[in-house]
Amino acid sequence: MLVPKSQQCLGPNIYPEVPDGGWGWAVAVAFFLVEVCTYGTLKSLGIFLQDLMKEFEESNSRVSWVISICVFIFTFTAPLSTLLSNRFGYRPVVMVGGFLISLGTISSAFANSINEMYITIGIVSGLGYCLTFLPTVTILAQYFSRRRALVTSIASSGESFAIFAFAPAFSTLKEHIGWRYCLVVLGIFQASVIGCGLLLRPIIIRPEPVKEDNESDNEPLSLKQLEAVYELENEQTRTSISSGVSQGSDDSGVTSLSASNIDLRTAGAEAKALMEFGVEDKEGQEPSLSTSSTPAKEKDKGKLAQAEGGPLQPSSPKLLDFSVLKDGAFICYSLFGLFATLGFFAPQLYIIELSKSRGVEPSMASYMLSVMAVAEIFGRLSIGVLLNKVCCRKTLVLLGCVVLLCLVLVAFAIVWEFWGLVVCCALYGYFMGTVGSTHIPMLAEEDVVGIEKMASSVGVYVFIQSFAGLAGPPLGGALVDVTHNYGAAFYSCAVGMALSAICLALVGPAKSGMCQRQSRNKEKGRSREEEEEQPDFLDVDLALEDSPVRRAVDQDSASVI
Repeated sequence: MLVPKSQQCLGPNIYPEVPDGGWGWAVAVAFFLVEVCTYGTLKSLGIFLQDLMKEFEESNSRVSWVISICVFIFTFTAPLSTLLSNRFGYRPVVMVGGFLISLGTISSAFANSINEMYITIGIVSGLGYCLTFLPTVTILAQYFSRRRALVTSIASSGESFAIFAFAPAFSTLKEHIGWRYCLVVLGIFQASVIGCGLLLRPIIIRPEPVKEDNESDNEPLSLKQLEAVYELENEQTRTSISSGVSQGSDDSGVTSLSASNIDLRTAGAEAKALMEFGVEDKEGQEPSLSTSSTPAKEKDKGKLAQAEGGPLQPSSPKLLDFSVLKDGAFICYSLFGLFATLGFFAPQLYIIELSKSRGVEPSMASYMLSVMAVAEIFGRLSIGVLLNKVCCRKTLVLLGCVVLLCLVLVAFAIVWEFWGLVVCCALYGYFMGTVGSTHIPMLAEEDVVGIEKMASSVGVYVFIQSFAGLAGPPLGGALVDVTHNYGAAFYSCAVGMALSAICLALVGPAKSGMCQRQSRNKEKGRSREEEEEQPDFLDVDLALEDSPVRRAVDQDSASVI
């Protein structure tokens, strides 16, 4: 059967194991461009802050609601993005998201009030950001295992390249064509996300079938083995007949044979006898020995069938799964993301105005964003290399970066000179790169929830972040309006980052406690199974003295003594 070329190019990729490359590199390029058009654009909109305030005669806090609503919709609709991706696939969801991003940005250029921009950029573009970013980062994590942290860090540097290029470019461009036409140009560029969606080919892991060591089931039994099997069957039949009268059965021992057979199979002594006399080879062919199979055998057969047939038809994930909320480690990690989001967007939004208020020339103030962007690139690359080499928990490395980032945010409110601000921007960009590129992919690590639950947990995680994204920029703007000091906005970011560090520090203890509880439950389950699988010594005693089963029991008893 010939497969159409379109299906070969756009259909799912099938690998025997996680490829750590292959088509994953194309997905990484797509994620790079998605980062440019989502987070890179969001963090560059501070360039138009003063233009919007003058155009619509609004305050800082009112204008900052544009970014805040966009971030809120971006994160609040994360479960919707997960649901649609699981239902329709990653590719169509990302393409629709790219169309919404472009539509919202271009239509905002024709807005006549700040309220209209709440709808165009805030709601329309914000929904598009969510539909493009989350599916892309999720499928990228599925293509890589050992190199996941490094590749994700490199691909997420698209955000930094965007800030580095957009800040001076649009600052110069808006002086020639105005801020409205700059948004049109930006919206046309963001339409490239639609093409990125075509690169997101699904991945299917289909393990190669493992050959069993014992292939004697497919070979005919030898004459000696057949004689041994029939001899053992006759011994069991005589035993069941002799015990049938005492049990009062009316079926001449057939029922007793089945019951005795079940109990003896679970005993260790009979297992040894069966191995010696080759009963396992005969068991699948003799109806009298296989009519009453144990539930454990049926369960094992089901697992084998699932292992053999699973990769061919992979089980579809749940459309929306909130069961991760029962995980204490995930709850602590989600609170970390909630408070850390307070410091993700406000610094980029207010750094230009902070620099101007500290005596920096307007032409030089826009380069503060570029300094942040360059340092953020190095931060993203270095954290990817570091996480691939560390032997400790990766959440501890992330915790150290969060603590240092908190200290840098405090320094912004203290430093007043130009070079001091440059150093603060470089340090903030570096540590922001380490945190921003790892906090979502870190969900795939076993320290948090693991790769199996990432597809369902990432939507819930970003959904929880949405509330801080809604409050962050307006809170900073309100503090600026009250204190008339742009440094106050950085204090609120530092407080949120400090709370996030406390929550992140609790992830390890919460995960360890949950693992200990699971191990105790497994031990209890194994002890129950061992108690249930104890041999029925009455049936063993009823066996004839010269039977193979009785001889095996006697040999085991003698070896124990």
